[in-house]
Amino acid sequence: MSEIRIGTAVPDFELLATSGNTLRLSELRGRNVLLYFYPKADTPGCTQEGQDFRDRHGDFAAANTTILGVSRDDLKAQQGFKDKYGFPFELLCDTQQELCERFGVLKEKTRFGRKAIGVERSTFLIDAAGVLRREWRDVKVNGHADEALQAVKALTQ
Repeated sequence: MSEIRIGTAVPDFELLATSGNTLRLSELRGRNVLLYFYPKADTPGCTQEGQDFRDRHGDFAAANTTILGVSRDDLKAQQGFKDKYGFPFELLCDTQQELCERFGVLKEKTRFGRKAIGVERSTFLIDAAGVLRREWRDVKVNGHADEALQAVKALTQ
């Protein structure tokens, strides 16, 4: 179960980013943060989702919003994914699954008849004061970036 609820402050976290530095949520105070969790770098759905956010990056930036992608992949996989598709935003490495657990995105999945714990594609919108304003769970990639952008714009109106 998620520790974080809509309308409450998101506790600070820090994770290794594709910049090679540790990124802290508190460093982004004063900006909205769109935090999206995806199952695995360089897979079809995750690639499309990243490309959709990449293609709208300027619109998010104009709305005072930082995009951050999160998966359980290590830095090498995340950096390769970012470089391959030209993502202009940081990807965060949650190899210990701590942020995934905090946001409650780890779910049991069945693939080829085998059950395993995986990341449920999910997105969270944190406002400039650090409060969770929206969440999308079990995200379907098609149209999601546009919907998230509309939610961001609604925050600034």
